[in-house]
Amino acid sequence: MAFLWPSLLWSLLLLPLLALLYWLGMRRRRSTAIQYPALALARQAMGTGLRLRRHVPPLLLLLGIAALLLAAARPVAVVRLPAQQQTIVLAIDVSGSMRANDVEPTRLAAAQNAAKAFIAALPRSVRVAVVAFAGTAQIAQLPTVNHEDLNAAIDSFQLQRGTATGNGILMSLAAIFPGSGIDLVALSGRDGLHARSVEDVMLMESTGQQVTRSAVPPGSFNTAAIVMLSDGQRNAGVDPLMAAQWAADRGVRVYTVGVGTPEGTVIEFEGWSMRVKLDEETLQTVAKMTNAQYFHAATAQDLLKVYETLQSRLSMEKRETEISALFALAGAALVILAAALSMWWYGRLM
Repeated sequence: MAFLWPSLLWSLLLLPLLALLYWLGMRRRRSTAIQYPALALARQAMGTGLRLRRHVPPLLLLLGIAALLLAAARPVAVVRLPAQQQTIVLAIDVSGSMRANDVEPTRLAAAQNAAKAFIAALPRSVRVAVVAFAGTAQIAQLPTVNHEDLNAAIDSFQLQRGTATGNGILMSLAAIFPGSGIDLVALSGRDGLHARSVEDVMLMESTGQQVTRSAVPPGSFNTAAIVMLSDGQRNAGVDPLMAAQWAADRGVRVYTVGVGTPEGTVIEFEGWSMRVKLDEETLQTVAKMTNAQYFHAATAQDLLKVYETLQSRLSMEKRETEISALFALAGAALVILAAALSMWWYGRLM
């Protein structure tokens, strides 16, 4: 814990002075009791318990004053508070490999169920967008707080060929920054299949200069985040590491979720058999570059737990916050309690 006005902590030196004044007052009372034997006898008749009780209100008052003095120094601490995220983009892989049933009932169905559970647990104030990507990427649902529309968009997923994880990241950024200069046509059309760099899908201004913006520290953009789920290796579209760098330069965290197993599984599609592998290394690198985190889900239950963890992490965050009000409230409560006990037990204040 730190203090914004640490110089005011010197005021705590008043506490030993107040304790000394109280001790001198009690000593004077004892000397008075010696001069008047009847008072001394009455004091002995009170018993040890009652004699100790008389010190409770002054002790509470002293603690209350201490809390108020600490509040004046404006303490700050790292506490968990509602996150500042206003927009979360769910980017979900809908490539053909998501038909694999090593995650029951299928990878896609498990992803859809987990995504809807994730949305249901979010505060209604958080806007969510849905991006589907395979060989290209599309915004299935623009940012909204309407959970019914989000669930409908998730239920409408259809499997497609190819895996363009980089396109999924860039399309998610386009949903967060509508004026970012990303060519949505290139990402969602045939051009997106052949693009190999971020520049290939950037709009050009009339001057012929690329739309750019100054880079910020990774993870510093606190009003939006991307959660990307994928199960396969990228074989089309923009390099995901280039796309991750673009996200990092804008401070947007990209949390990645790998569903399936690194060794992969064999699926059959339109008469073809193929082994689909999980590219954990790339997903881990994307998360690390953007100051986020990678999660692995080998089963449907694991995937639900991942989304529960993400929901908690994105809904609540640790922030350094001033807690003067808590100390002031505690100090006031202790002072009031000291006064109340003194009036109740002795019919007077202290």
